[in-house]
Order: sequence, then C-alpha cells, then structure tokens
Amino acid sequence: MTRPARTGATKRKLFDATLRLAGTRGMVGLTVDEIAAEAGVAKGTVYYNFGSKDGLIDALLRYGVDLLAARLRAAAGPAPDTLTALIDGMVGFFAEYPTFAQLLVSELWRTPGQWRETLALLRAEVTSIIRGHLERLAEAGELPAGVEVATASAALFGTVLVVTLDWQVFTPERTAVQVRDSVLTLVRGLRAG
Repeated sequence: MTRPARTGATKRKLFDATLRLAGTRGMVGLTVDEIAAEAGVAKGTVYYNFGSKDGLIDALLRYGVDLLAARLRAAAGPAPDTLTALIDGMVGFFAEYPTFAQLLVSELWRTPGQWRETLALLRAEVTSIIRGHLERLAEAGELPAGVEVATASAALFGTVLVVTLDWQVFTPERTAVQVRDSVLTLVRGLRAG
C-alpha cells in the first residue's frame, strides 16, 4: 500500500471513529485520546494528520460534504427524474451516515459554532449543486413560475436533512424509500406538471 493510500485509510478510520463516538456522546467533550483509541491508532496520528481535534472535525465535515456532493452531482438526468434522484441521494447519504446528519444540524444551529465558517461554505456548496439542478428543472418548465430557486434549494436540503433525522430517531422502522416518497409527495406541489 502506498503512503497516500495508507494516509487516506488512516484518515477514514479516524473519521469513522469520530462519527461513532459523536453518535453516542456528541462532540462536546470528545477528546483526541478517545478518538485515537476508538480508531486503534496512536494519539499522535491525529495530530500528525490534522493538527488538532478541531482540524479533524473540520476535515470530517469537508469529507462528508464531498461524499454528499458527489451523490447530488450524480442526480443530473432527465428533468422528471432529477427531483427523485436528488432526494434519493440525500436520504441515502443520511441513512448511511446518520451521525453526520446529527453533526450538521447540531453545529449549524449552535451559536457561536466552532465550525460555523466551514459549515457555511459546505452548506453553500451543497445548496449550489441543488440549485443547479432546480434551475434546469425551471428551464424545462418543471417548476411553476415565481419559484425562487435559491430558497427552494435551501428548503429542499433542510427538509430532507430534518426529515431523515426525524425518521432515524422516531420512526426507524420506515424504509429509505418510504421516507423519499413522503418527501416527494410533499414537494411535488413545487412542480408545474
């Protein structure tokens, strides 16, 4: 295994360990020692790769958003399928990484948030991708006149984020398809046809 591949694997181990611990305890009070122990690496590995716990969390947020952004970019397709693909991508991502959804919500609304600046940039990236898809839908006549695409983009992202958290906490017996279909039923009112 090459050095970059080993470094990437180590970072993923640290990300996974951080998400596991954050999912059971939250981020507040989580220590580098606990993260390193959970990942099965030396404490110095965290400092070597990220400089600090804050650097690790910042990189974790960026990593998660990169994964989500890749799913959202893949939603490009025929206009009628785009909305379904967008919602599928988000629901699927948050189903696979439920703690990431919790982390996003808790840190986005925590004031003053330690990672607020990073989260603002990452939120802008995700909503920009969604906005691009919705603009194509609007150009294809799939959105009613007067829909403010930037607001609709943020609303769609926020809706799916909160609905998936609600699903995971209160109705985990539901399937991802049921959650997706519920969101689609809600937002179909945005579509012209």
